[in-house]
Amino acid sequence: MTTISLKNRIPAKISGSLQQLFAFGSLIVILVFFSFASPYFFTTSNLVGILMAATVTGILALGTTFVIIAGGIDLSIGTGMILCGVMTGVFQTYWGWPVWAGVLGAVLFGGLIGFVNGFNISVLGIPPFIATLGMMLVASGLSLVISGTKPIYFKEHPEFQLLMNYSVIPGMRFPLGVLIFLILIVVAAVILAKTILGRYAYSIGSNEAATELSGVNVAKWKIIIYSMAGLFVGIAGVLAASRLSSAQPVGGMGLELEAIAAVVIGGTSLQGGKGSIVGTMIGALIVAVLTNGLRVTAVPQEWQSVVVGCVILVAVYMDILRRKRA
Repeated sequence: MTTISLKNRIPAKISGSLQQLFAFGSLIVILVFFSFASPYFFTTSNLVGILMAATVTGILALGTTFVIIAGGIDLSIGTGMILCGVMTGVFQTYWGWPVWAGVLGAVLFGGLIGFVNGFNISVLGIPPFIATLGMMLVASGLSLVISGTKPIYFKEHPEFQLLMNYSVIPGMRFPLGVLIFLILIVVAAVILAKTILGRYAYSIGSNEAATELSGVNVAKWKIIIYSMAGLFVGIAGVLAASRLSSAQPVGGMGLELEAIAAVVIGGTSLQGGKGSIVGTMIGALIVAVLTNGLRVTAVPQEWQSVVVGCVILVAVYMDILRRKRA
C-alpha cells in the first residue's frame, strides 16, 4: 500500500516543478532564437524595453496568480489598469493632489475594483467569468467618461514619470519600475507561501466545499483575494501611466489574456489549487520576450496574435495533461 501511495503522489508533487523547468527551458530557447534572428534583439535599449513590458504584465499576473489558484478568473485587469491610470491622472492633474497621494489613491482604487469583483462573485453568486467580464466593460467605459476621451498629461508633475523610468543604478539603465516589480515578486511569494491568505487560496481552489465545511469563511477570503489582486492592478496602472507620462483612456483589452497566459505558462492550473509566483514570473518573461522578439523581427501584428494564442493553447493543454498524470 505504501509503494502504491508513493507512486500516486510523486507525479502530483513534482509535475508543477517540471512545468516550471520546461517553461524556463523554453525561455532560454526563445532568447537564443531571437538573438540570432535579429541583431537588434540583444541591444541594451531593447532588453530594457522587455523588462519594462514584463513589469506591467508581470504585476498584473502576480495578482491573477492568487485569483486563479483560488479557482477564479479575472478578465477586468486590463481595462481596470487603464482606469487606475486615468484615476491617478485625475487625482494629480485635475484635483491637484501631490504625487504620493495620487499614486496611493489610484492603487486603492484598484483595490476597490477588486473588492467589487469579489463581492459580486462571493455574495451575489455571479460566476467569475461573467462578473469580471462585466467589470471589464464598466472599467473601459468609465476610463473614457472620466477622462473625456482624451489623454491626461502630467505636466504639473514631471517627477511622476520617474516612478517608472528613473535609473536606480548610476551609469546603467535599470528602471525604478523594474526594481518595484522585483520587490512585489518577493512580497507576493511570501504572502502565497507563508501566510494564511496563501494557504486559504490553495485550499479554496483545491476543494471549495470542503474548505467551507471546515469552518473557513470562503466568501470573505474570496473578497480579500480579489481585492488584493485589484491592488496589483492599481500599481500596474500607475507604472504604465508613469512610463508614458500620460494616462491613456483607451486600450487595456488583451492585457488580461497576456497576464493569464503568463500565469498558466508558469504552471498554475486554471482549475485552481496549484501554482507559484516563480512560475508566473517565468511565464511573464516568456510573454514579454516573445511579443518583443516578434516585433523586432518585423512579424506582422496579426501573426503576433496568432503565435501568442497558440502558446496559450499549448500551456492550457499541458495543464490538462499534468492534471491527468497527477
